[in-house]
Amino acid sequence: MRAIIQRVSSASVTVGAEVVSKINEGLMVLVGITTDDTPQDIDIITQKVLNIKAFPDAATDGQWKSSVMDRGGEVLCVSQFTLYAKLNKNKPDFHKSMPAASSSSMYTTFLQRMDESYDPAKIKDGKFGAMMSVALTNEGPVTFIVDSRSEGSEAASSSASPNSRSGINTPRDSPQPTVSAAQRAAEKALRKEAWEAAKKQKSQVKENTSEEPHPSQDAAV
Repeated sequence: MRAIIQRVSSASVTVGAEVVSKINEGLMVLVGITTDDTPQDIDIITQKVLNIKAFPDAATDGQWKSSVMDRGGEVLCVSQFTLYAKLNKNKPDFHKSMPAASSSSMYTTFLQRMDESYDPAKIKDGKFGAMMSVALTNEGPVTFIVDSRSEGSEAASSSASPNSRSGINTPRDSPQPTVSAAQRAAEKALRKEAWEAAKKQKSQVKENTSEEPHPSQDAAV
């Protein structure tokens, strides 16, 4: 699995005359899926996208200190099968790209992993299989190329799936279930609700902790 990650101040995807997704500060991510990718590759790329230190520190302005999650930024993902093109006498050959029927479910799983790992409201995507017009303002410019099979990528994913490239539960052996757009939207809404509830609970705990008297204050009284 391969991703082109760009740091942007804004980005959008238009299909026909309709703007289907847009973000402000965050990451624009083009995602390519190859023929033998597995859920482990999805986990690796998910962690790379969300944790890459692409931004300066908000307090000190030190470069390469913060991830998109640290900044509270948004992520716009677009499926891009041409990332696995091979030029044959200047003609693109896409045999290394996973066919649309299989890559659709893999890409949907990737979006679900992104939703589960970050605020679902901040994960946006284009329209799989459509002719899309992608507009963005790259800040820097800053662009990274990340591959799940590159040296060190597997070790870098602390939450990688137990399913590996050994053949256990790969897409060819155990196909990923097809998830409709309506199903994904419903699941995304539930994850967003759970995320907001968790944030509210964390905020309440923090408030209660700050209200408790410090032991030194009791002693002074």
